[in-house]
Amino acid sequence: MKTISEDLKGLIEAFIFSQTEPVSEKTIQSLLEKNLIDLNHEARSSVNIRDIIFALQKDYAHRGIHLCQVAGGWQFRTAKEWAPYLVKIISRPKRLSRAVMETLAVIAYHQPCTRADIEKIRGVSLSQTVLETLLEYGLIKPCGHKPVPGRPTLWKTSKKFLSYLGLNNLHDLPKKEELFGDTPYQFLNDE
Repeated sequence: MKTISEDLKGLIEAFIFSQTEPVSEKTIQSLLEKNLIDLNHEARSSVNIRDIIFALQKDYAHRGIHLCQVAGGWQFRTAKEWAPYLVKIISRPKRLSRAVMETLAVIAYHQPCTRADIEKIRGVSLSQTVLETLLEYGLIKPCGHKPVPGRPTLWKTSKKFLSYLGLNNLHDLPKKEELFGDTPYQFLNDE
């Protein structure tokens, strides 16, 4: 016979599995409330959603998929050791151009920022196509207007950006110093 906490674990597992985007603990709490499930009353002890999620993570620790914290929520993802086998049969998403990736990096590290800020940092003008591509993929979103003449749009990254890169939050981005810290410098005609 299953215990109530095993039933709750099964419900939360099924809910996360059924979703295409990471599921926040607040959304899980909403699911329980809509189904009139009170964790403390049902479990007859002090159980919280995070305890159940950690139990699920432990259950999946040595399986082909893992329960990962991504973009402020929880999502089942392929275990890293099996990914090389799957890329041979699963189509890869379209690669983003260098201009798009540079623009995305500028926005990620300098958000919120305007188009003029991006152009100043990159040192080249920003094509509308680049912004449209980032918007189409849902990697950036407008977040207001800068209080200057012309009120240019401010841009920031979206939760989909975090999910796309497998990050939980922006603090998980590598520090700018780390990106260039061990870059070896080689000079031509150094002999």
